[in-house]
Amino acid sequence: MVPQLHVGDQILLTGILYTARDAAHKRLMALLDAGEPLPFPLEDSVIYYCGSTPPPPGTAIGACGPTTSSRMDPYTPRLYGLGVCATVGKGERDAATCAAIRQYGGIYLCAIGGAGALVARHVRDSRIIAFEDLGCEAIKQLTVEELPLFVAVDCHGGTLFHK
Repeated sequence: MVPQLHVGDQILLTGILYTARDAAHKRLMALLDAGEPLPFPLEDSVIYYCGSTPPPPGTAIGACGPTTSSRMDPYTPRLYGLGVCATVGKGERDAATCAAIRQYGGIYLCAIGGAGALVARHVRDSRIIAFEDLGCEAIKQLTVEELPLFVAVDCHGGTLFHK
């Protein structure tokens, strides 16, 4: 699917996402450096930069809007190199991350910032899979249905942020 997408395309994503923010990324890097297994497979995975709130009764998750993606840029090229196919967040990415997206055939998708309740309506299941001590920044596996996103950096060298 990734090669057919271009900057500006709107998509409805259905499938599995893994949440991870700054603290979780640091721990993922430490696991990689130590040769330890990761809590989820990187190959063809989608990482969503968010920390969710507790779920209201009868829901899978609380608000789970995107966080600023650039904070993960120091870690992201390595993850794309190990098989991550997409990341989801808000805001621009640095040149090294854009180059990794192009080199490894990935994609960067943006969600609408400030719309955490809207995103939550597309989450069908949520469970913590790693680093529970991080609270809202624990890694969760989310099952989403028709999550509205748009392509902000594509594997063809297109980006919404840089000329």
